[in-house]
Amino acid sequence: MFDLDGVLIDSEPIWERIRRDFAESRGGEWTGELQRRMMGARTADWSVALSDAVGGAVTPESAAEQVIAELAAEYRRNPPVIAGAVDAVRGLALDLTLGLVSGSPQVLIVLVLRLLGLEGAFEVAMSADEVARGKPHPDPYLGLARRLGVQPQACAVVEDSSNGIRSGHAAGAHVIAIPRGEHRPDAETLGLAAVVLHDITALTVEAIRRLE
Repeated sequence: MFDLDGVLIDSEPIWERIRRDFAESRGGEWTGELQRRMMGARTADWSVALSDAVGGAVTPESAAEQVIAELAAEYRRNPPVIAGAVDAVRGLALDLTLGLVSGSPQVLIVLVLRLLGLEGAFEVAMSADEVARGKPHPDPYLGLARRLGVQPQACAVVEDSSNGIRSGHAAGAHVIAIPRGEHRPDAETLGLAAVVLHDITALTVEAIRRLE
């Protein structure tokens, strides 16, 4: 069970830049803590936080619409694929059932998988917008497991962020952490993972089967 942002695409810096520019251009303050809260969060959650950051000058719905449109345009211009991610997914798909759940809205998930040529690699690719609570709650991975027809305890979750690692662990899955970027999980959060990899090229069928 894959995350998208920070695992398959290096999108977190783009998300941060666009949301920071949105807030600061409207008189709001952007902080590292606000960025960490938004990582992996559902659209309904980060859009409210962004609206609050600008003192309610823009509604959450309008904030979400504008940010998502800018992200989609950025992805089309230059898909921020992480080196080795496409090959890793295609290799795993030959032997394993794959699913994906992301805090990104469904329209961006569909766009990214098309741009990366991975539309057929995942049996289910869903947005956390479809569940009641986003990461770090277990709901996204519990929802994905239900749609895949499996028990989360029989699954491996591939995550990069603190929110995602905590979500997968709370769901009862085996977490494979691939930390990267500026906002890396702390040691306590990484301790929840069954294994920590240096990058996605180390994510092989053999590595996953060793978790069994």
